[in-house]
Amino acid sequence: MKFVDLVEVTVIGGNGGDGMVSFRREKYVPAGGPAGGNGGHGGSVYLIAETNLQTLLDFRYANEFKAKPGMRGGPSNRTGACGEDRYIEVPCGTTVYDADTDELLGDLVLSQQTLQVAAGGKGGLGNKHFLSNRNRAPEYALPGLEGEVRRIRYHASAQSRRGAQTIGRWHGLC
Repeated sequence: MKFVDLVEVTVIGGNGGDGMVSFRREKYVPAGGPAGGNGGHGGSVYLIAETNLQTLLDFRYANEFKAKPGMRGGPSNRTGACGEDRYIEVPCGTTVYDADTDELLGDLVLSQQTLQVAAGGKGGLGNKHFLSNRNRAPEYALPGLEGEVRRIRYHASAQSRRGAQTIGRWHGLC
């Protein structure tokens, strides 16, 4: 088994869903008003420490990870569905840096410890939010915001190397 201890990957948070322009129309209601729903939030990207992994070899070829985007808002003030979060498993003892600024983002030491590395975008507002006494029928809505795009660097420490050398033994935490 080849041991890989330094990998750079790109993580992309999901975009927020767009708000909707919609108006309430019913048979016996003469002035229905705006009824556009908000967009859903985009999914975020998380790293999670696992005890059964010892190397970063899986990230040598798969180097871009995306979360799901939020859905568009619906009529009748319905909010769009939020995007699914993306969880990436890394070995315990992995240190995570921002590849552009060399800032330390976190150190995953304990089993099942999580770290958010890319946030999802916020969903846009529907036309219901722009209702006022001056504007009784707003015909615009806001688009959702883009998710965070970040290039990060993983570095597996000696703790994960020690696990690779002693396969078959359990060491308590990691």
